[in-house]
Amino acid sequence: MFPSRMSWRWSAALLSLVLVSSVRGEAQEAAAPGGREREVMLLTGALLGPTPMVEDLRSLVDEVGGRATGSESNRRSVAWALERFRAAGVPATSEPFRMPALWLEQSASATVQGQGVRFAPRVAAMPFSTATPKGGLAAPLLDVGRGAEADFTRVGTKVKGAFVLVETEELRDVEGLFREYEEAVGIEARAVGAGAAGVVYMGSRPGNQLYRHNVSTGAKNTRPMMVMERDGARRAQRLLRAGIALTMKAALELKTGGPYEAHNVIGEIRGATRPEEVVVLGAHLDSWDLGGGALDNGANVAMLIDLARQLRRLGLKPARTIRFALWNGEEQGMHGSAGYVRSHAAELDGHAMALSVDIGCGRINGFFTNGRPPLVPLVDKALLPVAGLGPFTQVDVPVVGTDNLDFMLSGVANLIANQESATYGPNYHARSDEFEQCDARTLRANAAVVGALAWGFATMEERLPRQGRAEVEALMKATDLTEQMKSFNLWDEWEAGSRGRPAERQVSPTPR
Repeated sequence: MFPSRMSWRWSAALLSLVLVSSVRGEAQEAAAPGGREREVMLLTGALLGPTPMVEDLRSLVDEVGGRATGSESNRRSVAWALERFRAAGVPATSEPFRMPALWLEQSASATVQGQGVRFAPRVAAMPFSTATPKGGLAAPLLDVGRGAEADFTRVGTKVKGAFVLVETEELRDVEGLFREYEEAVGIEARAVGAGAAGVVYMGSRPGNQLYRHNVSTGAKNTRPMMVMERDGARRAQRLLRAGIALTMKAALELKTGGPYEAHNVIGEIRGATRPEEVVVLGAHLDSWDLGGGALDNGANVAMLIDLARQLRRLGLKPARTIRFALWNGEEQGMHGSAGYVRSHAAELDGHAMALSVDIGCGRINGFFTNGRPPLVPLVDKALLPVAGLGPFTQVDVPVVGTDNLDFMLSGVANLIANQESATYGPNYHARSDEFEQCDARTLRANAAVVGALAWGFATMEERLPRQGRAEVEALMKATDLTEQMKSFNLWDEWEAGSRGRPAERQVSPTPR
């Protein structure tokens, strides 16, 4: 339940007092000359007050809905975002980029039957699953436990031609979510290697919520793969373990195709004194289609639009250009941000920082600085005006899974907002990802934090230089970045040179 308009005024006033008390002792030391302290206080105070941000989120989630890239609702979301920026007086354009493959579910159903048993659990196709033949595909259903190597060894040749049912733990947090991604790589490789007809994951979400995870091999996948509602999958598992043979018939109707053009939405407030230097603030506009995409990632889209709106309304002029990037194609492999990096390659040396906000509606408690130690004190400095909304802790490890990736691979200083999990994990990519999952007070506090960070990076004198490919490769050798990229099916593109900064050309000495 959301508080009334009157309680918002009280909340904003109380939070503003917290900010003021923290700033008096700390932010004065970090504020740049020329009224920068006053400007950041005006901005954060405005973001904490009554603004259209929450109504924007409701409109995006309820009126546009789930926004899978390539769908009609995604195209409507581009028009929706452009209208919001332009109504705020912020220049904005839609920038095209290439999506490598189209994948949309049209319908999905399954029937499980055996001796004296027949039921129809709900299923959802996994992105980049293949379709079944018209009329469906029937095959034995086989219990492979957790899908570990020992499980496949135990069932042996029975896998060939069968749907394999994979048991999961109930998902409770973000750590469990990353574990799901990591384990899926091995599970799916073992299933395909053993000749399975397809893979069926027991749904890991409470309340029988259906959701979508990408198949680990992406568009290279050759099998039907799906998630089955948890109670139905547990019933099937119990029957199989009681010795009752089961057959499953699955019907997955998909809309698929080759490369096509999609669009990012880019709003911009041009820098007053260093316009060629750019701070990118990003959140992805696309979502999966089962729910309305509030946590992932409509809340942060609405937040960035509101930040742009308040900067324009207050007439604040940053030294550097601030770009508000609403990415598409994120869910299928961060293709929108990759497209931006390619089309803006000539400008990247001037990019001071690229931020991704993509972990739902939980409180921002710091930032991932992605293996750039000199970034940590700059983030600390930028956050001093909002210290009362902390504490904030920066985590200097590289993270793969959102739209910072291609900036990191191209050597641009990049950040990810680290957020408390709140309701994020259990509702991730799920039917339950709706407006009610987000707490408006937390959203407003997060907007103030991102506003202070953006203003700090857009006005401070310091700027980290862009790294070369050798420095990015050194980060890979020193961390688990390589393993993360492989688990997200991104490593081959780096090796092939289609993502990341190219190696510097070696200039041959001029002969005398």
